[in-house]
Amino acid sequence: MIRISDLHKKFGSNQVLSGLNLTIDNGGIVAILGPNGSGKTTLIKSILGMVVPNKGSIEINQKSIKNDWNYRLDINYLPQIANFPGNLKVMELIKMIKDLRNKACDETELIKTFGLEPFLDKKLSNLSGGTKQKVNILICFMSDSPLIILDEPTTGLDPSALIKLKELILREKTAGKTILITTHIMQFVEEISDSVVYLLEGKIYFQGSIAQLLQKTQQDNVEHAVAALIPEINHA
Repeated sequence: MIRISDLHKKFGSNQVLSGLNLTIDNGGIVAILGPNGSGKTTLIKSILGMVVPNKGSIEINQKSIKNDWNYRLDINYLPQIANFPGNLKVMELIKMIKDLRNKACDETELIKTFGLEPFLDKKLSNLSGGTKQKVNILICFMSDSPLIILDEPTTGLDPSALIKLKELILREKTAGKTILITTHIMQFVEEISDSVVYLLEGKIYFQGSIAQLLQKTQQDNVEHAVAALIPEINHA
C-alpha cells in the first residue's frame, strides 16, 4: 500500500503539490492523469525519492520512505525519457543495470518479445526512438518487483509493440503487482486501468474506478469523460 499524506512541493514560487492526500492499495493498475503542470511527474518522483517534498509524508507498506533508500529496490521504474549513455551497446547497458540492481533479472524473454535480438550489439546512440523505448521497457520489466511505475510508457511504440506492452502490464497485474501509469493516451487508460487519479494544480480532483469516472461524467469512454471533467472543474 502507498499512503501519501498532506504532500506539499514548491519549486521557487511555483506550488506544484498542495496538500495532496492519496492511498493506493496493493495490486491493480492506477492511471495518474492530469494536464501538463498538474503535478503528476512531481508526485511520481516524490514516491521514488527523486524529489524531496517540503511537507508531508509518504509510506509504502506502512513504512516511511524518508531516509530509507532500500525501499527503491522493490520498485521498477520506466522514465518518460530514457537518457542512456549513447556510447554503450544495448547488451552492455543490460549487464550494467543488472549489476547495479543486484537482484535476479531475466531479460531473455523480453528481448525476444520486443524483437531486440538484432540490436544487442548496437550502440544506444544509433537506435531509433521506438527501439530505445523498447530497451527502456526491457530494463524496467526484467527484474521482479512488487511496485512498477511507468511514466508515459507508450511513447514512440508501433502498434505491435504497444499490444505487447499492454499484455506485459496485464500479466504483471495478474501476478499481483501494483502498477502506476502516467499517460496522455486515454484509450490506453481505458483498456488496462482499474482506477484513475486525476490531478489539477497539485490536488486530486477525482479518484475512483473507470466505471465511477464514466458515471460521474455521464460519458461512454474515458477520453470523453476526462474532457468532460474540464468544464466541471472550471465551474467548481
